[in-house]
Amino acid sequence: MSRIPRSALILGLAGVLPFGWGVLTLLSPGLHDWATGFLGPRFVGPYVQLFYGAVILSFMSGVLWGFATKAEGSRATTGYVLSVIPALWAFFTTGGGETAAALNLTFGFLALLLLDGAFWRWGLAPPWWMRLRILLTALVVACLLLTALL
Repeated sequence: MSRIPRSALILGLAGVLPFGWGVLTLLSPGLHDWATGFLGPRFVGPYVQLFYGAVILSFMSGVLWGFATKAEGSRATTGYVLSVIPALWAFFTTGGGETAAALNLTFGFLALLLLDGAFWRWGLAPPWWMRLRILLTALVVACLLLTALL
């Protein structure tokens, strides 16, 4: 695996910030109250994580779709079919309360990592892809599990 491009790493880590922010506002009642008043209730605690998590799983479906365009024949068909799974997972599993949604998103991000690995092994993702995806997935999953357990 090669080195992650700096811009991809910085933007990827920036994309984890809403997950971390959600945990911080769960752990700090003062920060939660301030953020609720300043930003609104959708941007604190589990709500920011759950909404953003569904958005990111959908975004990653698009990324995988883009990778599938590099394939041909049955591999392309398989890639297209697999690429829609993260978005569908987010759509169908984020109801049912904060804890269930956080756990379902956790499973979604872990499954996405498996899909990332498949596209990478097929040579459709950049050489550095798995280094980035393992790091980002670990951070996101840690934040979602904290939310589910708090």
